[in-house]
Amino acid sequence: MLINNLVFLLLGAVFGLLLSLAGATTFDFYAKLFLFKDPQLAQVIASAVLVSAVGIWLIRRFRVQALMTGEPIQFESKPMQKHLVLGSLLFGMGWGLTGSCPGSAPAMLGEGKLIILPVLMGVLAGTWLYGRWVSVPRKAMAESRPASSMG
Repeated sequence: MLINNLVFLLLGAVFGLLLSLAGATTFDFYAKLFLFKDPQLAQVIASAVLVSAVGIWLIRRFRVQALMTGEPIQFESKPMQKHLVLGSLLFGMGWGLTGSCPGSAPAMLGEGKLIILPVLMGVLAGTWLYGRWVSVPRKAMAESRPASSMG
């Protein structure tokens, strides 16, 4: 278990370094992205999507097994849900307002940009709230809603 955690820490540090080298830890690059003044971050994102798509295709094609557990890696499709639209809008607004994304915020902290601490607290609070929301049994949620007049 300790070895796994060290591997994940090392991979996270490499990921943070790559984000930093790509400019994804620079507030100005986010502003330029959203103002359509510099496509650098858009190109980084497009590259990441392309590399991920090829990687997922290769994993599926060759039925790759997880290095740590030896279990086959599987990708399960999830159905589209209405609340994802609101969530994506909130995510995008937070991204634009803070000039950072949740993936690059820890790397910014690693660079010593303490101004990112409120963003990280917001990410953690939002993640905790979402976890609480989805952990509420569906029956309790249904009981708390007002009765529909469509019955």
